[in-house]
Amino acid sequence: MAGDARCPWCGEDEIYVQYHDHEWGVPEWDGRALWEKLILDGFQAGLSWITILKKRNAFRAAFAGFDPVKIASWGEDDVQRLLQDAGIVRHRGKIEATIKNAQAYLNIEEREGFSRFLWQFQQGRVVQNRFASMTEVPTQTPTSQAMSKALKRAGFSFCGPTITYAFMQATGMVNDHLVTCPSHDRVAQLA
Repeated sequence: MAGDARCPWCGEDEIYVQYHDHEWGVPEWDGRALWEKLILDGFQAGLSWITILKKRNAFRAAFAGFDPVKIASWGEDDVQRLLQDAGIVRHRGKIEATIKNAQAYLNIEEREGFSRFLWQFQQGRVVQNRFASMTEVPTQTPTSQAMSKALKRAGFSFCGPTITYAFMQATGMVNDHLVTCPSHDRVAQLA
């Protein structure tokens, strides 16, 4: 049973606490919302999530509300525009990957649905982990490795197995709130 000790990774920062309490671990089934989260997790590579979280609104503005149809048609002029945008992480490889990933997303969405494609790795179910400490929580799993490989085969980049596991945690494919956290049971009930 959950207690009253929030997962320690979010610390005291109000934006992080709000994210932890209201978004992280909540099962997400909308393909476009899943795509946005995967893109943001790719931008996080080598950085802390709080950095991305604080820039999320700027990312949404810079990337046309994460509209994959619009982004898929972007070219070098758009890459240059984004490289000048101080509100986002200005990394050419990650920006170019976002354009490429939009194209891959559209192919998957048309073929089978992006949400279905991702949730198949969980057989459509949330894994209810019961970790008591952060040392028990893995950074990747065989499932995140399989998801990463499938995404790469489909044309995605910046989606290694550590990124895909963080993505699975954030989008509620796994419930990795510690059992001592009040959010553990709440998120479990949403599944």
